[in-house]
Amino acid sequence: MREARPLAYVVLYVALYAAFGAASPFWPKFFETKTVSAQQIGELLAAAMLVRLVSGPVVAALADLLGSLRLVLAGCAIVAGAASAALLRADTFVLLLLAALVQAAALAPTTAIADALSVNAAPQQRAGRAFEYGWIRGAGSASFVLGTLAVGQLITSTDLAPVLWVNAILLIAAAGATVWVPPPATQAASMGGIRSAADKVFAVLKIAGFRSVIAVSALVYGSHAMHDAFAVIRWSDSGLPASTISFLWSEAVLAEVFVFLFIGPVMLDRLGARGAAIVAAAAGVVRWSVAGLTTSVLLLSLIQPLHGLTFALLHLACMRLVRAVIPISIAATAQALYAFGSGLVTALLTLVSGAIYARYAGAAFLPMAGLCVVAFPFAWFGFARRTVRSGTFG
Repeated sequence: MREARPLAYVVLYVALYAAFGAASPFWPKFFETKTVSAQQIGELLAAAMLVRLVSGPVVAALADLLGSLRLVLAGCAIVAGAASAALLRADTFVLLLLAALVQAAALAPTTAIADALSVNAAPQQRAGRAFEYGWIRGAGSASFVLGTLAVGQLITSTDLAPVLWVNAILLIAAAGATVWVPPPATQAASMGGIRSAADKVFAVLKIAGFRSVIAVSALVYGSHAMHDAFAVIRWSDSGLPASTISFLWSEAVLAEVFVFLFIGPVMLDRLGARGAAIVAAAAGVVRWSVAGLTTSVLLLSLIQPLHGLTFALLHLACMRLVRAVIPISIAATAQALYAFGSGLVTALLTLVSGAIYARYAGAAFLPMAGLCVVAFPFAWFGFARRTVRSGTFG
């Protein structure tokens, strides 16, 4: 295995997450410019979400099976970029749906495979400091924001073509960046068809520590569903101006980047994966309890930075445990299942959040705090210190 170079991973993550930031916020508006109805926009977005949930674990398992994580990642990025360009030419709902589904299927495994490569990179000493996954992931979060801001300056209400072109170019750049990323220290598994890919999924799920990662991440990440869907509506209805809402939202994003880059790695080293996971869940209890009881700008400005703990710190803790318990030969499969678990729970909670919010308004945030409470025992017992596992499953 070649020496792990942090810069190679930074370039990969910056290109990949900037591509997400350039397009993700603008998909509904882009489809609207294609004279697609509101109902059809919902159908497009829902169908893409379902495809991502299925494609992520399947493609990642095949990448593990082939032992070619970088090649599969590059291929997925290229296909997704091509699908973005194809969306510009699509002029019917069927063609838009087809291109959107292809892009969703190709994009789904990219972050899982990238994390499998970076999380399992051998620690290297750089000026006395270890190679940190948090630095790499933090650079990705920051580039997401920059991608959104940059594209926002290029588009108009009727011309969103720059969204697709920037997205496509950055995805191609991410594919090219895989050339400099060292391959994982593992040999390709023996070919065995779809059956072997399925076996890798089952092998991952048999690992108790990983099941704990799924449980805690699904509960705590899933608790963000109400906030993501209705926080802005709640704040607007309470009379907060758009500038204040923008500030509150930005606070959370900046806290995420700050935790990834700076205090997260330190907290993880001091507290361990279990302690960090418990702190993240506790932050969720505080955050959603306050959000459910008040719309005071002062209090909201104090709890929004807790996003750095409820998301970034928990992600670092999960990655630390995943590295400890998951053999490299099934790392991409594990990363995809990690994303699948939290994505599925978040989607389900988002689906029911409308009905809950319609009935209980701000109090609807309190059950989200309850989900974080439920995460405590899974974090305490499941994130205990574990022996590093290596090798492959036969």
